[in-house]
Amino acid sequence: MSLLESVRSKDGTKIAFERRGHGPPLVMIHGTTVDRTRWGGVVGKLAEHFTLHLVDRRGRGDSGDGPSYHIEREFEDVVAVVESLAEPAFVFGHSYGAICSLEAARLTSRIAKLLLYEPPLPLPGQSHVFVSDLGERLERLLAAGDRDAIVTTFMREVMRLSDNEIESMRKTSTWEVRLRAAHTIPREVATANHYQFAPAAFADLRVPTLLILGSRSPVFLQAATRMASEAVVGSKVEVLRGQGHAAMSTGPTVFLEAVLPFLLAPSL
Repeated sequence: MSLLESVRSKDGTKIAFERRGHGPPLVMIHGTTVDRTRWGGVVGKLAEHFTLHLVDRRGRGDSGDGPSYHIEREFEDVVAVVESLAEPAFVFGHSYGAICSLEAARLTSRIAKLLLYEPPLPLPGQSHVFVSDLGERLERLLAAGDRDAIVTTFMREVMRLSDNEIESMRKTSTWEVRLRAAHTIPREVATANHYQFAPAAFADLRVPTLLILGSRSPVFLQAATRMASEAVVGSKVEVLRGQGHAAMSTGPTVFLEAVLPFLLAPSL
């Protein structure tokens, strides 16, 4: 059984989440182009061990949105969900959601463990995570109402998928989800290109942290993941062999074999 619940973030925005399963709380923060349904074939197994809180990030699903967008509000959204729970929670953030989760850990003491999957952090000496004009081109497509082109452009230029891979994705049920979330893509691309990651800000963070990455993921995501690990004392990196940026869907067994031992291990 699942229940749809919500909290109010610091700025008053409604943040919705679906609760299901039994056990310690595990808050799950999705990435760009999707909503709380993005978690592929891993939800059922995770719900056997944890009470999942599947969050709709602001601007999509059953969550509200603010009058203007600032990534810092997303950090506060994660904090709002975590601090609404009766006990400290594990937090799993994927991609852009991993940035939000990592930054949230600096704002609350209620995160017991962090699981981060390929946060797209800017690398040292890199002025932009993505091609500098990508955000502007996506904004023009949004103004023209071409949601399909927004999603297609993102998958081709950011995720580095081939046209055949994009066509295969277009035939799945998640494509409609991505179309509904298309209006949030330009703002997240623009934000990722201007977000400043400050490793020193995490020097005092003492949350058990596991970062995971796919061996087939784009090189910049692999480098960003390792950079995040270097910033968090005691964190570890687990490589998912043969997987890319979405092992929850493409390799759920491989994903679960990597993350369950970390999540289930007793906290020190």
